[in-house]
Amino acid sequence: MRNLVLPALTMIAATWATDLSVAQEADPGSGERLFRQRCGACHQIATTRNGAGPHLQGVVGRAAASVEGFNYSPALRDSGITWTPETLETYLANPTAMVGGTRMVQRFNNAEERRAIIEFLNSM
Repeated sequence: MRNLVLPALTMIAATWATDLSVAQEADPGSGERLFRQRCGACHQIATTRNGAGPHLQGVVGRAAASVEGFNYSPALRDSGITWTPETLETYLANPTAMVGGTRMVQRFNNAEERRAIIEFLNSM
């Protein structure tokens, strides 16, 4: 009997772990949660108040460095970028490689997390 308990518990634990990871992937709120965890210290989404970074309401489709009242780096002001899901993907992966001289240095190495954040921003 004892020899059966450990394999049974292992199988149950593996099933729970699989179910949990599938649920997390399908969770539409993951982008918002990631945004709050990774971006929320510098960027606002609920208000148009600027912080250490500009607010990001309506960022998709907007010209880079165009939020009124935020002091952007000259590099970003002169970049000519329009924020699309594609440009955000490149920028978030490595901001300084895309725009040398930008003040944002935070990289998002995980592609799935980047996509979730971008989907969230695109829904705002």
